[in-house]
Amino acid sequence: MEEILNMQLFGVSVRWLVVFAVKGAVIYLFVRLLTGLTKYLFYRSMHKQRKVVLDETKVSFMRRIIVTTIYIIGIAAFLSLIPGMEKVSNSILASAGIMAAAVGLASQDALSNVIGGLFIIFSQPFKLGDFIEVDSIVKGTVMEITLRHTVIRDAENRMILIPNNKINSSTIINSSYGDTATCAFVEVGVSYTADLDNAISTMRDEIMKHPLLTDHRSEDEKKNGIPQVIIRVTNLGDSAITLRAWAWASSAGNAFAMKCDLLKSVKERFDRENIEIPYPYINGKVIGSSIRRIGRTRPLW
Repeated sequence: MEEILNMQLFGVSVRWLVVFAVKGAVIYLFVRLLTGLTKYLFYRSMHKQRKVVLDETKVSFMRRIIVTTIYIIGIAAFLSLIPGMEKVSNSILASAGIMAAAVGLASQDALSNVIGGLFIIFSQPFKLGDFIEVDSIVKGTVMEITLRHTVIRDAENRMILIPNNKINSSTIINSSYGDTATCAFVEVGVSYTADLDNAISTMRDEIMKHPLLTDHRSEDEKKNGIPQVIIRVTNLGDSAITLRAWAWASSAGNAFAMKCDLLKSVKERFDRENIEIPYPYINGKVIGSSIRRIGRTRPLW
């Protein structure tokens, strides 16, 4: 066997040819494995995220770039096995390195989104189904968390995609974290001539009728006679005294719905009880109108 390996074939030893063939086969199998794995991962990603609109052209382009890069590295590694071709191999790798650096610089945002996605997955500031508010701009239910972005469905049933790096640098209010009970602030302005005690009593009575209202008082507060709905004067404005009610609901969604209902029902109840909700006015004139304010006015909202 040793004699066969030491034989010369076309000026090259059989031993070198065997080693060359083995290394070449290993490189070939490794390249095929990486390209096959890359194609499988992209295929799985596309089919796993059917609910999210993906740009198939961009995905296909990225897949081809990665597969081509793997082939280039494989060819360079194969050429490095041939005597005298090391410089060519190094040139190919250098070119591939420059290309990778350019792609890396161009995809910094994508990389930061992936890192942000990992932070969200492991730290879990929110999870699927949570109702969150991002920077007091976007409100909605978390529908999906990917490595690149987070999908939020707002009250209008629109799907909002926020890059994960933006999520991680934003202030997040998670209404589903811990106790989901939410307090709704119901504010109504009454005129300076109104009987405040009567207005507060009427407003509390109307709020207590709402089916979504919950009792958030502790046992001590109940024993001490603290009312279920607290109403206080919070502002003495130019034309109205602001009354604010603290009304609790079981969730953020219920709190919002309850607040909308109460703004309507409290206004209608005040109309029946002749409790005035005034317009703002200056020098006897309603702001935004040339008509002098006479008698009863309409609410400002």
